[in-house]
Amino acid sequence: MLNDAKIKNADELEFAVFCIENIAIKLEKNAEKIYQVLTETSNILNGYIIPEYEMLHTQSKEYIVDDIISLMEERGIRL
Repeated sequence: MLNDAKIKNADELEFAVFCIENIAIKLEKNAEKIYQVLTETSNILNGYIIPEYEMLHTQSKEYIVDDIISLMEERGIRL
């Protein structure tokens, strides 16, 4: 398990919003619901997306979205 990381700068904040919005679009869900799942339900935002920002932000949008959705599925998150 990765260490929790807080958003440290505008780039990480922008990336977090990018991830949430694009996951919401792909899953056809409300972005607020995706945010809730990634923070309150699973801690994927601070436990994976932010700590892995340096690696993730260099990937394609499709890779990032699919990677996070796969992680959600591995953790048993159902929407």
